[in-house]
Amino acid sequence: MSEPDDAGGRSFGSGARILSIGIASTGIFTFAYLATSSHVLSKRDYGLISLCWSIMFVILSVIYRPIEQLLSRTIADRRARGLSGHPLRVPAAIQLGFALIFITVALSLHHTIEHGVFQGSSALYWILFAGVIAYAASYFARGWLAGHQYFALYGGLVFLESTSRFLFPLAVAVGIGSGIGLVGLGMAVAPFASLSVMPFALQRIRGRGRGRAGGEHVTTASDPLDPAEIPVVDAAAEGPAAAQIEETATDLSMRRGTGFAVSVVGIMFSEQTLMNAGVLIVAAAAGGTDITSGLTGFVFNVMLIVRAPLQLFQAVQTSILPHLAGLEARESADEFRRAIRITVLVIAGFGLAVGLGLLAIGPPVMRIFFSSKGFTYDRIGLALVGFGMGLHLISGTLNQAALARGRAAAAAVCWLTAAALFVCFQLVDIAPHRIWRVEIGYFGATAVLCALLWLLYRRGPAPEAARTGRTRAGAEVAAPATSAVPR
Repeated sequence: MSEPDDAGGRSFGSGARILSIGIASTGIFTFAYLATSSHVLSKRDYGLISLCWSIMFVILSVIYRPIEQLLSRTIADRRARGLSGHPLRVPAAIQLGFALIFITVALSLHHTIEHGVFQGSSALYWILFAGVIAYAASYFARGWLAGHQYFALYGGLVFLESTSRFLFPLAVAVGIGSGIGLVGLGMAVAPFASLSVMPFALQRIRGRGRGRAGGEHVTTASDPLDPAEIPVVDAAAEGPAAAQIEETATDLSMRRGTGFAVSVVGIMFSEQTLMNAGVLIVAAAAGGTDITSGLTGFVFNVMLIVRAPLQLFQAVQTSILPHLAGLEARESADEFRRAIRITVLVIAGFGLAVGLGLLAIGPPVMRIFFSSKGFTYDRIGLALVGFGMGLHLISGTLNQAALARGRAAAAAVCWLTAAALFVCFQLVDIAPHRIWRVEIGYFGATAVLCALLWLLYRRGPAPEAARTGRTRAGAEVAAPATSAVPR
């Protein structure tokens, strides 16, 4: 069983590096989109763009990221067991259900959203509406690509998304167009542009199918991440125990799929609460006054310290879930712990460096890239957000371990607890200024979250996953026949 682990480790390491390049570029262009928008728009208009961005990505993360995670984990787990024909019907049905719920709610609250949230901007309402619908296909594609470990194509997808979005405020900056509508249009166009990578992915699948139909598999150096390179256990081994394993592995019922998705909905909702609740609470505190004064946009800029690194480390989180799911399926406990340990140490070093950097030169750097909107960046507050970002990223890694081990529900409880603490801190009058509430509250909430998820990680796999592992081990004794993919 060592050969699959080694191959899986190479796939994870190479995939994470390749995906990091694409995601890093994506983070740069996302940063450029928001920075350029801040300079070409007025205080009021940039506040509305910030608000639309926050609302859109809260919705996207809550209703679509769970399906991305479900697809990624399910496909990777089945591939590690040597199974093919990955089920897409249940994830697609759940995704469609979430999209229909959004359409129903958005249309029924059309007037309230347009006038009560976006201050009469019809353009922003329809940008939000169209963008959320279009991202349904984009996030489904992300989960499919991640599960198959097509990390280069995944990186290309998010890269095309961010670059196409950046072109719209750039057009305003060079004088081709003007207005909040044109800048915001990038958020609706981006998901359509990102899907242009899917024909290449489907072509690779068809190519692999033709190769296997011919009875052989040919690999080349130009395709180092081809999932067919990874030797797998033959799930067709004879015996009743092996049949039980395959039945367990292939069963993605609506109940199980929905249960996983609902848990991840709670996780994604909580994560977006940590990143966006401060902005939304500030915007709602005094109606449109805070948006007009620029406070909403200023708080949004402070929390960009969190957004940009989260996009960068999305590469690691995207690649580590299918990797961990494969290790869990193959019962590679030592490799599982090693992957988590290395990732956490790298993130801890990065978070420490960012926090200290913000403490030293944070305010002048923020003023260079973003206008201050009449407010002052506090170096201690920025440093707290930087340290909290590191804790947030570590929590994301521990969260992927929990998902791979079948502890999605327990992880959701941890996230919801931290999110509730953050919101409560925003609503009580402890810190004298709203910006300080956001900065202190974010650091405290991420510290609590990290501690809770670490305790969950120390508990090991869920009992159901452990039983599945023992059954799988028994099958290997009863029917030890294994085979590698023909070469």
